[in-house]
Amino acid sequence: MKTIGLDIGGSHISGAELIISDRDFQVGPITEKVMDTSRTKEDLILDWASLVRSINSSDSDIRLGIAMPGPFDYENGISLIKEQGKMKSLYGLSIKLMLAEELEIPIRNIHFVNDAEAFLLGEKYAGELKGFDKIMGITLGTGLGSAIGIENVVKDAKLWSSPFKDGIAEDYLGNAWFVKEAQRRFGTQVSGVRDILSWTDQSRIQNIFTDLANTLSEFLLPYLIRIQAEGLVLGGKISLAHEYFLPRLLENLKKFDCQTEIKISKLGEKAALIGAILPCLSQFNNEEN
Repeated sequence: MKTIGLDIGGSHISGAELIISDRDFQVGPITEKVMDTSRTKEDLILDWASLVRSINSSDSDIRLGIAMPGPFDYENGISLIKEQGKMKSLYGLSIKLMLAEELEIPIRNIHFVNDAEAFLLGEKYAGELKGFDKIMGITLGTGLGSAIGIENVVKDAKLWSSPFKDGIAEDYLGNAWFVKEAQRRFGTQVSGVRDILSWTDQSRIQNIFTDLANTLSEFLLPYLIRIQAEGLVLGGKISLAHEYFLPRLLENLKKFDCQTEIKISKLGEKAALIGAILPCLSQFNNEEN
């Protein structure tokens, strides 16, 4: 039996074979593909199935754990994504059934997990938050992902849409905010954080990221205090630039005597793949026993 973890987003899919047992894990080579998710349902399913086949070319007995953004019916594998500008052609359809038919595997061999939950599960099992009981995970990228864990229960916190300042949290903590601020402050057009990090003027880069740190600490503090979080892990593409904002973030939280340990994910995309397969393996083990 092969176990494969997938992470499906609005513009990409990645996957790898995983071997997990007794608190040990191995992640095979990660296969990635950029996708245009505005295409037909047939095209998307074929693309996803093709990536699975590239990871597993011979074994017919496979188990899939899939990290997927919401809104989504995770138990039944039905997409509820309608107005997020991605995967519109799959709305109301059973991705679980369509993938099972395309891959010719039993439908029970496919298990879906919220992508933010998968990230935090992976970090708790094999990453920066091993040994912590009250935890929080934040992914900073195109959007804002969030999950909270208490002991062994991890749930999507859905903080992206939380009222914040003059809008919602994602307006100030995602890639779109950097695009807007680069134009407003410096009259510079960028596509996102990657362009900003390529600037030669370090003071401009630091200027924007200092504001990100201030905003992030203001947003996170009430939640960290509310759950008495022992550890917080930051992931996503923006977290890779942590040298520009982490010192200020820690400084701000320290002013309020916040004792939460702030970590930067070292697992990166592996965290979501590990987290996607863990509930999947638990379900399969229960079925076998």
